[in-house]
Amino acid sequence: MTYCCGILVRDGLVMIADTRTNAGLDNVSTFRKLHVFEEPGRHVLALSTAGNLSISQAVISTLQEGLENPETGAKETLSTCSSMFRATQLVGRAVRHVYDLYGAALKEADLRFDVSFLFGGQVNGGRMRLFMIYAAGNFIECTSDTPFLQIGEHKYGKPVLDRSITFDTDLYDGLKSALISMDSTMRSNLGVGMPIDILVARRDGGQAELNYRIEPGEPYFHDLRERWSAALRAAHTSIPRPPYGR
Repeated sequence: MTYCCGILVRDGLVMIADTRTNAGLDNVSTFRKLHVFEEPGRHVLALSTAGNLSISQAVISTLQEGLENPETGAKETLSTCSSMFRATQLVGRAVRHVYDLYGAALKEADLRFDVSFLFGGQVNGGRMRLFMIYAAGNFIECTSDTPFLQIGEHKYGKPVLDRSITFDTDLYDGLKSALISMDSTMRSNLGVGMPIDILVARRDGGQAELNYRIEPGEPYFHDLRERWSAALRAAHTSIPRPPYGR
């Protein structure tokens, strides 16, 4: 399984992803699911992936090598896109390209074309934006009314974000909520696990402010996990018992 989350607040963008892949009880591995494409001063882009690992890796490789523009014949990469919208369209085209290559073979093997992406960042001083891209290559955009998006095993971490994230949330408070959301998911699903990759990009910063991997035993994350558990127990104890029954 996988858990990835993107948070877009007034001050910037937070992206977080676990690294565990699970193809059976005896085949657990670590693969990066948060990919950063950065040219300081021009763009900072982050793409997180969920679903079939072979499909997502094929999409990433296609984006790195480039796709031919059907109108101009020129090869397009994320570095040549003039806006976040154009870059998101390119990711969608890469997904459809990979489907054209492997979709029929996957269907013959009784496998679904299962992949999804979160794609966020800022290009050429344009708006900082965050998108969710589906297996068909279509996408939706994060808004100030709903300032976060999730892919993968999202149900365990969503309540934390629903209660803590608004568009006016401080950027690093957003990161803290994302980490608590990740911890909640890891506690309830063994298919999501360490290490954890995080990216923080400040609006109009022109580059990543933080691009970091949290390894098992990292002191801050261990402390955060313990404090959150203690806070939940304390809140539960402080609430009066239900007045129903005897």
